[in-house]
Amino acid sequence: MADSNFIDYVKIYCKSGNGGAGSMHLRREKYIPKGGPDGGNGGRGGHIILKANHQFWTLIHLKYRKHIMAEDGGAGSGQLMNGKNGSDIILDVPMGTVAKDAETGEVLFELVDDGQEEILVRGGRGGMGNNFFKSATNQTPRYAQPGEPCEEGWFILELKLLADVGLVGFPNAGKSTLLSTVSAARPKIADYPFTTLEPNLGIVRYYDDQSFVMADIPGIIEGAHEGKGIGIRFLRHIERNSILLFMLPADTDDIRQGYEILLNELREYNPELLVKERVLAITKSDMLDEKMICEMTAQLPEGVPHVFISSFTGQGINELKDMLWKALHSED
Repeated sequence: MADSNFIDYVKIYCKSGNGGAGSMHLRREKYIPKGGPDGGNGGRGGHIILKANHQFWTLIHLKYRKHIMAEDGGAGSGQLMNGKNGSDIILDVPMGTVAKDAETGEVLFELVDDGQEEILVRGGRGGMGNNFFKSATNQTPRYAQPGEPCEEGWFILELKLLADVGLVGFPNAGKSTLLSTVSAARPKIADYPFTTLEPNLGIVRYYDDQSFVMADIPGIIEGAHEGKGIGIRFLRHIERNSILLFMLPADTDDIRQGYEILLNELREYNPELLVKERVLAITKSDMLDEKMICEMTAQLPEGVPHVFISSFTGQGINELKDMLWKALHSED
């Protein structure tokens, strides 16, 4: 995913097709002067449908397609000819896309399975022709239904990345470096805050050709849930991760306090995130000796599995993979 190509939020205007009008037609032929009603039904207006596609990773293809309008249904005609249904528009989106009403903020649906389809705006139904209304007491109805009007409005599409493990940490905590070490992903890496300006995904290979997906989320700072920094823009991606890997550098002044700050940001954003299993990795541990590691271990949060790692030397990387794999399959 190139820096300029990852789009996880778009606002689009969608309008479905109007239903076609039913026909008010009476059969009139040379030797059948009073053939009765033979008006056909109108066609349905086109739907606008969202379809989850595992080959899509971004919403960039919808960024500049602001107005999307489906085809109207055709009108019915005589000789019981029904109108043509309007063509549906199917928009492919990445798995993990959430559709919301832009005006109310209501979540309409979520697309999490490959191939899953949901109707965003439904086309109007076609009106019934006068043939539909004939009966024993009304053999020549001289009326037909108009087509049902379309649905329209502004909608927000948000992408929440689907990953097994989400990396949670402050800017410059070593998240991107770890991802590049354990996978083939090549995120931007530099020694300054907010190097990562977009989420990155990587496939981590494990034993016997097994693997899991890891997501590098842009750094969170204290107050991110209130809009500080850039973390608030990406906190929603953490909602889809099965395991949260908290990462704090070994040179952090107070690792326990740093952990609590990160945990509180998740709590303030969405308390349900605290239900997810957590693992703590102390990064840049190649600068520590055994004595310092023992002293630091005593200060770590209780009840959270931890490991000291160094992406530079490879220290603890295999142990970390084992811990994550065990956590992912603890319920199997």
